[in-house]
Amino acid sequence: MSEPYQQRPLPILAREEIGELKPALADVIEYRKSGLSLNWIIGCPLDCGYCIRHTFGNFEMKIPRRLMSDEEAVTTLVEHPYFRPHTTPLQLLNRATDPMLPAVKPHLFTVLRHLDARGLTNHVLVITRWRVDAEDCAVLNSFENLRLTVLVTHSGIDHEAIEPVDSQIAAQSLHTLYEHAERYRTILYWRPIVPGLNDSDAHLVRARELSRHAHATVFTGLFYRQEIADYYQAHGLPMPYEDTARRKILPEVAEQRVLNAFRTVGDVSEPWGALFRKTSCGVAYAHGEADYNGHFGVRELCDICPEKQLALCQAAWIKPDLADVTESARALGATGPVEISDRAIVVEGLDEPPRYYLQHGYGYQCHDREKPHHYRQHGRAPIGWPTQNGTPAP
Repeated sequence: MSEPYQQRPLPILAREEIGELKPALADVIEYRKSGLSLNWIIGCPLDCGYCIRHTFGNFEMKIPRRLMSDEEAVTTLVEHPYFRPHTTPLQLLNRATDPMLPAVKPHLFTVLRHLDARGLTNHVLVITRWRVDAEDCAVLNSFENLRLTVLVTHSGIDHEAIEPVDSQIAAQSLHTLYEHAERYRTILYWRPIVPGLNDSDAHLVRARELSRHAHATVFTGLFYRQEIADYYQAHGLPMPYEDTARRKILPEVAEQRVLNAFRTVGDVSEPWGALFRKTSCGVAYAHGEADYNGHFGVRELCDICPEKQLALCQAAWIKPDLADVTESARALGATGPVEISDRAIVVEGLDEPPRYYLQHGYGYQCHDREKPHHYRQHGRAPIGWPTQNGTPAP
């Protein structure tokens, strides 16, 4: 790591302090759809009203602190039972802080350096809405093995009580990252889109222009859990929806406005950047690879994808052997019958981490029979779609 980033390291919380945290926050590893997520630093001063930190009970923790050393964090990650070298997608510091905060990024770079030095070629996703300068880009370009992607969160929300951080900071970071990109890729992470808040014609035009300064654009809606709704209500903020949901909320009308604005027809010759509904689709496209989440099975997701990307995903998308999948699922604790449709592996009795383990191992969607993905909702909450039960998949 370059010398300019050597500074006083963040302190490590004492064991008794860690014991007072919610167990989910104290556990530095979480398996999410976009990757095995390492979160060894918690605390953030950016105060975005919709932040997922509300659900961990540490939104008021403004000063970043470590739960363990950077070296210990790397060891914890690579020794995790769900970690596969060169295969498992990884995420760093994506739930409890911003990785590019001045006090945090030296630790981010240290972990990236250690992972890269192991010769690992895993996808690594880093998500930020903060400042990235040319010096940071030089460090990001220095990693020789990791398939690194920096996703820049930009919403355009100008309601200061909901998002105090000026979106222009993210816009400038996106420009800088794209201009200096060599070994890494950068994505415009256009989120959260909330009808009536940041989906005006002006917001759409701005996102469309920013897409020219990214290797791909991914758009998505709002995680609106009860803890976030409680925060909105307590602070007199405009409630975006009447109900909360387990999955992200992006109404059908809002999605259609986005698609209309981009005029996406699956042709890379269009004047705007390539647009995707799913994070892994954008990451894969940016690196010239097939989607590691196997979304190709959910064909209605792909109607906005460039033709070359569709060909890549189709070539890599192979229905796995039922007996092999059944054996793997049973070993992870699956109950009931295991099925493999033309869209997904369907299991019972597995929560998200083991399902994602199967999904990333086979490159094929893996769904819970009790929580079906309805046709065209793309795994989103039913709020804002024609019926609360969704439309069955064909």
